[in-house]
Amino acid sequence: MFTRLLFGTPDVIRQHELLNATADLVDDGQTVTTLTERLSPFNATNLREAHRRIETGSMIGKLVVEGFGEEA
Repeated sequence: MFTRLLFGTPDVIRQHELLNATADLVDDGQTVTTLTERLSPFNATNLREAHRRIETGSMIGKLVVEGFGEEA
């Protein structure tokens, strides 16, 4: 997805257009993300828990550890 950016192709602005179009589809409910779980805050305990869940091999979707850089 980021080939244009990585290789500095002349049509790099197209990447911006594609990401905006994708965001619009998600915002309009025409497509859904694969996000299934969120852990917060971003700390060692939650990183270990996220790793443990993913290692089980039974995780469906994406797990996000959020809150990096936020005050606890």
